Amino acid sequence: MAPHTSRHLFPIRFFFNFQSKSPFKTLPISPFSSYQATPTKKKTFSHIFQECSDRKALYPGKQAHARMILTGFKPTVFVTNCLIQMYIKCSDLEFAFKVFDGMPQRDTVSWNAMLFGYAGRGDIGVAQKLFDAMPERDVVSWNSLISGYLHNGDHRKVIDVFLQMGRMGTVFDRTTFAVVLKSCSSLEDHGGGIQIHGLAVKMGFDCDVVTGSALLDMYAKCKKLDCSIQFFRSMPEKNWVSWSAIIAGCVQNDDLRGGLELFKEMQKAGVGVSQSTFASVFRSCAGLSALRLGSQLHGHALKTDFGTDVVIGTATLDMYMKCNNLSDAQKLFNSLPNHNLQSYNAIIVGYARSDKGIEALGMFRLLQKSGLGLDEVSLSGAFRACAVIKGDLEGLQVHGLSMKSLCQSNICVANAILDMYGKCGALVEACLVFEEMVSRDAVSWNAIIAAHEQNGNEEKTLSLFVWMLQSGMEPDEFTYGSVLKACAGWQALNCGMEIHNRIIKSRMGLDSFVGIALIDMYSKCGMMEKAEKLHDRLAEQTVVSWNAIISGFSLQKQSEEAQKTFSKMLEMGVDPDNFTYATILDTCANLVTVELGKQIHAQIIKKELQSDAYISSTLVDMYSKCGNMQDFQLIFEKAPNRDFVTWNAMVCGYAQHGLGEEALKIFEYMQLENVKPNHATFLAVLRACGHMGLVEKGLHYFHSMLSDYGLDPQLEHYSCVVDIMGRSGQVSKALELIEGMPFEADAVIWRTLLSICKIHGNVEVAEKAAYSILQLEPEDSAAYVLLSNIYANAGMWNEVTKLRKMMRFNGLKKEPGCSWIEIKSEVHAFLVGDKAHPRSKEIYENLDVLTDEMKWVGYMPDTDFILNDDELRCVNG
Repeated sequence: MAPHTSRHLFPIRFFFNFQSKSPFKTLPISPFSSYQATPTKKKTFSHIFQECSDRKALYPGKQAHARMILTGFKPTVFVTNCLIQMYIKCSDLEFAFKVFDGMPQRDTVSWNAMLFGYAGRGDIGVAQKLFDAMPERDVVSWNSLISGYLHNGDHRKVIDVFLQMGRMGTVFDRTTFAVVLKSCSSLEDHGGGIQIHGLAVKMGFDCDVVTGSALLDMYAKCKKLDCSIQFFRSMPEKNWVSWSAIIAGCVQNDDLRGGLELFKEMQKAGVGVSQSTFASVFRSCAGLSALRLGSQLHGHALKTDFGTDVVIGTATLDMYMKCNNLSDAQKLFNSLPNHNLQSYNAIIVGYARSDKGIEALGMFRLLQKSGLGLDEVSLSGAFRACAVIKGDLEGLQVHGLSMKSLCQSNICVANAILDMYGKCGALVEACLVFEEMVSRDAVSWNAIIAAHEQNGNEEKTLSLFVWMLQSGMEPDEFTYGSVLKACAGWQALNCGMEIHNRIIKSRMGLDSFVGIALIDMYSKCGMMEKAEKLHDRLAEQTVVSWNAIISGFSLQKQSEEAQKTFSKMLEMGVDPDNFTYATILDTCANLVTVELGKQIHAQIIKKELQSDAYISSTLVDMYSKCGNMQDFQLIFEKAPNRDFVTWNAMVCGYAQHGLGEEALKIFEYMQLENVKPNHATFLAVLRACGHMGLVEKGLHYFHSMLSDYGLDPQLEHYSCVVDIMGRSGQVSKALELIEGMPFEADAVIWRTLLSICKIHGNVEVAEKAAYSILQLEPEDSAAYVLLSNIYANAGMWNEVTKLRKMMRFNGLKKEPGCSWIEIKSEVHAFLVGDKAHPRSKEIYENLDVLTDEMKWVGYMPDTDFILNDDELRCVNG
């Protein structure tokens, strides 16, 4: 092997062509230049190589190697082994092999050194060949090979080599047990771990602290935390590794409080805290949102000189982010002397998780400039940030970046891209990403299904669910949540019931998340009895489940039942949230129960929820519908955050009370505040114009919807314009408007036209409107009555008679009018001619008094539509 060695001698010899006469003067006792000023006793080559090895000082080590060659020193096997070790520790495996290859004699240590070097570098194939070529093997040889397979992630091979080692009669040591138990941990092979535990006990290694630490780590990673803690308690000797392993085990098994308790015990035992221990306890604080304790631990880390440690800094940063203390997290990030990829990832993901998309993308840009590169976590966080801000353009840019970084093939990144496009409403792009995915997991299917559901494409949502089942992928609670929402939105009760059957078969019926989705589906499909039964069966009735029932009753116009359910919820000791209060306020508005509304308002103030834009909007709406205009205005003026919903409530409130001028003024202020109106705003504005008879202004607002704001007028807006035109006598133009609509007219708009015809006596248009209503709703008695009154007003008694006969033939009756009023939290309802009320005698006496007063002040009733005796006889034949 001399030629191989001599080839490298020239440059080394040239380097040692010193001015000094003695070559020893250029190489101090220590190979580091910092020691040249203080010469001490000479060291042997073996000492020098060992010192270079410890310090990973390759350059001085090569100098010593060169001097050894120049001086003609013939190294022993021990010295050569020290030289090989030095090159391996300095990561110069090629030089190490050349020295090894040139050795006239090798011992087991020589072979082990090379085996360890190649195994540590991941060249497991070369390591295996060296192992096979070894003339003799000891426990170190086997351990080096096993460690190599462990580092390569080939855990099954670790077990195989371990068994082979046993068959060859090699005695195991603590390192062997530690390595093989780590493989059992990675494989979550509890059965194999128990067998190795038995072998360790048989050989007396169960009392060894290294083996013991590996055993308790194995049990924890195999989800056997009780066994892990039991073994930990029985250990005669514990070190910081044992404590770190058991604390980490608790955190990995979601026993976060248990991990913190053990950390306190560790402190009392006087065991020093390690990097991994701090990382585990910060993770516990993050999971428990224990900000105060996390801050204390941060102070402890600073006191124990871990403040500059980037790993602990990242764990602390993650804790602050998950505890929603974003400002301290950013301060900590800025104070870290060094940042790694993980610290950037923690702050990017933290901001994205807290819906701070702009800030997350800002940190992502800094990461790009840092030169640290990107990984799947960075990209997933950036995509989530784009989803938060609905930034499809930013998402496209990050998508391009992921393609360049070759991370797009990672399933987590692909799922994040899919989710981002779905939340940005880019369904075409989402579908393309989904179709191009090489492999799909449950998250992929959930993302594409949720994307279609969130964008109102219920039919496609359900067809994707069927496709998922056909592909053999089992749905989880998130899948069922999305498809049940689709059934609710589409009111597809039969489909929802089929999915419910599948949920029962998969034994997920008692899952809280799925249960609430089922309650919501049945509620929105009008099956309130079924929804209540499901709610009663839930193991834990949370505020979300109660909200589903209350909102279900509200949606089904069963406001009294919604309020009764709200009372039950309070009796059960469940605290309402923003959504509960908003829903109940809506029922108060529907029932005009202002007293209950005021009580709810008081609760909102006590809980300091009035700053919520949704709550303040609902309060404005409730007070306006209850006719309490003073409080209605006051709530609006005091609202700290006014969004378009709050402004809409104000415009609608004025419009509903016939205060059209005020409604239009609020609309103008809304525009000055740069609040973009929506369909509901224009509906209120058009109603205000109708009340005030502002035809030209109403038509202007109607046309500006599309031209100025890009809003396509809906059926309700056309109905308002028909009313506006009709009030001004433009009945024929109103009919033309209906016939020219881009969609089919409903019974409501035809009924509006029919009412206008009654005012203006337009029989021809009235007949067309009534005919259209009866085509859509054949049992609508109001259409018959209205048309009959129009005929009567026009003196067309034969037509009146025909209509009355048709009503009798079809079994139709005019529905009696109903009104109600709330007095001292009690609702009193009245029908026409009703005498069921306990105080009806007093009520009718007061009505007579009011009638006499009306006559006294000169009020003359409008009798145009009342038939006299002769006319009645004509109608009745």
